[in-house]
Amino acid sequence: MEKTIDRRHFLKGMAGIGALMATSQLPALAEDKPEVFPKRGKRERMSISYAVVNIGLEKPFSVLHISDSHLTAAYPDENEKKQMLKEKRTVTFGGRQEEALQEAISWAKKHVDFLVHTGDLIDWQSRANFDLVKKFFGNGLVGSMGNHEFSPDMKYSDPAPTKDEGFKAHSREQLQSVYPFDISFQSQVVNGVNFITLDDVYGYVTKSQVKKFKKEVKKGLPIVLCMHVPFFTDIIWRAATRFWNDKGPIQDGALHEPSGDYKTQLEDPVTSKFIEYLKKEPLLRCILAGHEHITVEDQFSPTCREYLVGGGFLFNGREVVFI
Repeated sequence: MEKTIDRRHFLKGMAGIGALMATSQLPALAEDKPEVFPKRGKRERMSISYAVVNIGLEKPFSVLHISDSHLTAAYPDENEKKQMLKEKRTVTFGGRQEEALQEAISWAKKHVDFLVHTGDLIDWQSRANFDLVKKFFGNGLVGSMGNHEFSPDMKYSDPAPTKDEGFKAHSREQLQSVYPFDISFQSQVVNGVNFITLDDVYGYVTKSQVKKFKKEVKKGLPIVLCMHVPFFTDIIWRAATRFWNDKGPIQDGALHEPSGDYKTQLEDPVTSKFIEYLKKEPLLRCILAGHEHITVEDQFSPTCREYLVGGGFLFNGREVVFI
């Protein structure tokens, strides 16, 4: 059985693999200065929400949760499609994604113990984006994959291929060589809490992931699950629907039928059964997710609250304190 380690020993023994990255291991960047918004105060650059997860720990600790950075870089020698994406998608995300990520790293180093990123660190695959992953996180980045990590160029053939394990297989090896954690499933015990990250980028989980998760449950430790696509709840679905569908003022309380990844969660037998199991698992204490670019939370089960953090490209983050 894996030993529980406190932060001091975790930092001493960390070799770049785990479910969390110790903030003391974050790189010292030359740009760690308040240049993003030079006229703002030091507490006014990041938009930080806050949550407390009461587990009953002897050694409380804190985590900065960020997601959806959507880096949009391409080298001049990369193909024409990647140059087009660099131009268009950089405009989409405001052109300050690297600054926002840098600011989050700087904030984390000063205020919290660990950092976790729950996917869409890059907007699409390019050598330049992969090099940015290494620049900002070196061998220490830990977290989960996003759907954009698996996107080669944002455009697919007609008809579009099915987004499944076969589709992921085309770039899995390359992604695994860039991201220094197991991109499918990862576990790290920190101060008696088991942080588990998994790839659920198209709404489903696999039998292998379920088997690994249940093995982790046998450790008997409280679990924090980190993933990109959140699990369906009425409040999260309502918030996502209104954000993405440009809904006007609420006229009634109707809840639209789930679609996309949420529909997959309800219809895929392995995933729906896994979610049903999780709702009854008392060791699951917290879920950290992203994907929707909005900050929202809801109760997932009697023992677990689900937290979505807003887009990192908009300087959003959430400090989660585990006590």
